[in-house]
Amino acid sequence: MTYAPDEPALARRLEVATGVGPAWRCLRCGSFVPGPPRGRGPAEQAPVVLRGKLLRDAWILRLLAVDRFVRGTLLLLLAGVLVYFDERRDVFRSYVERDLPSFKPLVDELGIDPKQGVARIVLELFEVSHERLVWITVGIAAYGLLLLLEGVGLWGMRRWGEYVAAAATAAFLPFEVAGLLGHVSLLLLLTFLVNLFLVGYLVWTKRLFGVRGGRRAWDAERRQTSLLEVEEAAGSADG
Repeated sequence: MTYAPDEPALARRLEVATGVGPAWRCLRCGSFVPGPPRGRGPAEQAPVVLRGKLLRDAWILRLLAVDRFVRGTLLLLLAGVLVYFDERRDVFRSYVERDLPSFKPLVDELGIDPKQGVARIVLELFEVSHERLVWITVGIAAYGLLLLLEGVGLWGMRRWGEYVAAAATAAFLPFEVAGLLGHVSLLLLLTFLVNLFLVGYLVWTKRLFGVRGGRRAWDAERRQTSLLEVEEAAGSADG
């Protein structure tokens, strides 16, 4: 990550002459790399090296991105399963009507209630109209695509991705609260707390929606970080 700052004093401290031509100091590892710099401009606009606090932020954002990728992919697969089911509903219905009675002794022996859990959901799917199932599938697919979009933005540490993730997650918090009021479970509670932490973390640390000075303060922080990276590299070169 070599960079030639416009400031002559800093540029002179980051460049050395070698037998194969000029070499520039890498802002990440500190080595001098022969050849032209990969970037030029004011020192405050230099690329930011991911280390320390920035590296921790990158780890958190990319862990969240992985979560979004996994959940988005699973939802798209579920949407595909619903499309397949809707196209072959009569075939599946005949299978259930033909084979389900043969499993009744085993179900009774295990004490499983066929009107509860996954079995109940499967049986209720047969009663859902084609039009309603289409809208349900579209909603699931749209949410899956939204999660994948969040994942792309968070993995690339893009500001728009942070906005999308914060807004989309916050929009579902009221539904999660309603779910907890209706039936408290450990899974629902953990999901709510994780999503609440995500919204708070993004809004506070990334200065979203005008918090802590908003975009102007965020840009100033990035510029200051870039300038410090260049000055630190120049000081190390002198040493």
